[in-house]
Amino acid sequence: MDVRFEKSKETTVEWLTPPELVIKLGKFDLDPCTPVKPPFVHAKINFNLNDNGLSKEWFGRVYMNPPYGKGMEIWMEKLKIHGNGIALIFARTETKLFFNHIWNDAHAILFVKGRIKFYNVDGEQKGTPGAPSVFIAYGEENAIALEKSDIEGKFIKLK
Repeated sequence: MDVRFEKSKETTVEWLTPPELVIKLGKFDLDPCTPVKPPFVHAKINFNLNDNGLSKEWFGRVYMNPPYGKGMEIWMEKLKIHGNGIALIFARTETKLFFNHIWNDAHAILFVKGRIKFYNVDGEQKGTPGAPSVFIAYGEENAIALEKSDIEGKFIKLK
């Protein structure tokens, strides 16, 4: 599932976080937004569309690149409540999502310098999104992981 950019009402395109970025963040126990047939995984346990990650109990340290669009706020709220993980989303800081689930609740954010070149489900590094990206950390240990990740960008501690 990872990042989704809609092409039309009939098709969606899945764009996957480059594994080299996730490796810089450390090991994760769960990725609730994994493609059905992923070319690589970011966590020990991975839920895909068929598993309905929103309906499952989350555990341990979570990495999440949620499906983009109207439902993304539900995914971010669940990660916020879980309190232990890192998400990658668009850096649209003026949105309701940021004000409801990030600015007052996340421990830190890392604005990525430039545009991330994402992978497709065939494992090819292909596309860049239409907006800049930001990592969101919930939990002090995840804030430290972001700060020490060596991912180029601007780190901001929120709590």
